[in-house]
Amino acid sequence: MGARRDVAVLVGSLRKGSLSRMVAHTLAALAPERLRLEIVEIRDLPLYDQDFEVSPLPAPWTALRERVRRADAVLFVMPEYNRSVPGALKNAIDVGSRPPGQSAWSGKPGAVVSLSTGNMGGFGANHHLRQSLVFLDVPTMQQPEVYIGGAAKLFDAEGKLVNDGTRDLLRKFIDAFDRWVEKHVPSSIRA
Repeated sequence: MGARRDVAVLVGSLRKGSLSRMVAHTLAALAPERLRLEIVEIRDLPLYDQDFEVSPLPAPWTALRERVRRADAVLFVMPEYNRSVPGALKNAIDVGSRPPGQSAWSGKPGAVVSLSTGNMGGFGANHHLRQSLVFLDVPTMQQPEVYIGGAAKLFDAEGKLVNDGTRDLLRKFIDAFDRWVEKHVPSSIRA
């Protein structure tokens, strides 16, 4: 079966009842036993400002950087805001990438799930994020791609996924991600 893998999940929407959070919880429930998905909260993360890059660092910055460094892999689940990555998620990426040469993201296998209430499924945001992940040295899973359109119609009032087609897509995605993580996790932590 292999070693258990710790996956840091960053949800791009801050709202506690967000569709992105519902998708993240669904993925955690569908994940193979080897993957342990945990949402890393970014709500209280101060905006990145290089002037704060002195001792003591803002505690939320330190916590994010340490949490991402501990993770075997990263998973991004996000809505699309104005055809791009939500600001809170971009801020978390920036905080984790600093200071230069000490990025917490470097070498972590990753994947992206995007969604929207419209038909496009967050396509623009998905690809904007992928551009940043290339620079950050996050080997990002290419297939299957997941763009979930019409997301507001896929969950019941309790936040449970009620669409079998989407459940099948997410199951295929998380199984592929499991294989991706195992293939790309740094050899120093393979067991």
